[in-house]
Amino acid sequence: MSQVPTSAVDLTAADGTPLTACPPAGERHGGVIVIHDARGITPYLRSVCERLAAEGWLAVAPHLYHRQGFAETTRDDSWASAATDMLSLDGTEISADVDSARGYLATSEVGGANTAIIGFCMGGTVALATAARASLAAAVSFYGGAVSTPYWAGVAPLVELAPALRGPWLGLYGDEDALITPAEISALRAAAATSAGPTELISYPGAGHAFHSDDRPAVYRPEAAADAWARALAFLRQHAGIQA
Repeated sequence: MSQVPTSAVDLTAADGTPLTACPPAGERHGGVIVIHDARGITPYLRSVCERLAAEGWLAVAPHLYHRQGFAETTRDDSWASAATDMLSLDGTEISADVDSARGYLATSEVGGANTAIIGFCMGGTVALATAARASLAAAVSFYGGAVSTPYWAGVAPLVELAPALRGPWLGLYGDEDALITPAEISALRAAAATSAGPTELISYPGAGHAFHSDDRPAVYRPEAAADAWARALAFLRQHAGIQA
C-alpha cells in the first residue's frame, strides 16, 4: 500500500557529493540508489524518488554532473546537449558518486541486504555496471545503453559486464529503441542469464527509448511504463525488501 507522499530534498554527503533524497513517511522497506538519465536531476527524476518513497523506500540520487558544475542539462529537449554532457563523465568518478549514495544509505541504517539500485537511460547502464562490481540486493535497468559499445573509459559494454552480475538484475527495454537494437537486447538477455544471480529482461512492443519518461509526451508509452514500473517495484520488494 502506498504511503503519504514526501518530497525530494537536496543534501550533501560527507565527502561533498551532492545528493537528492526522499524518505518514506512510514514503514521503510529498504533503500534504493536512483541514477538519473542523460538529462540529470530533472523534475522527472525527483518524481521517481518520490514515487519510490511512497512505496516505502528511502530513495537517494547522486548528482553525476556536479563536477561539470550543474545538476540538470536544460539547454534543449533534443537530447543533443544531454548526450554531449553524458559523454563528459568518467567511469571512476561515477563509481565514486554511486558509492557516496551507498554510504548515505548505510549511515541511514539501510543494510546491504536491503540496498538496491535503479537507473534510467545512462542510469540503467550505471545500475548494471554497479551491480557487476558491488554486492547489491537488486538492480533494475530501464533501457540502459552502451550494450555493445562503451560510453565511458573504465566501464565495459553491458554484454561484457552482465555475466559478472553479483545479484538479481531486471532489464526493461523497448523493442523500438532507436539507440539500442533488438540484437543488442537479445545479446544482453543471454549474457545476463549466464550470471550467478536471477535475471530477467523484458522488452516492450511499441515502446522506444525513455518510454517511462512521463514528462516527455513524444516518447512516453503509458501502458509499457505502468507495467515496467509495477515489475520494478515487485522485483525490489522480492529481492531487497525487509522481510517480516
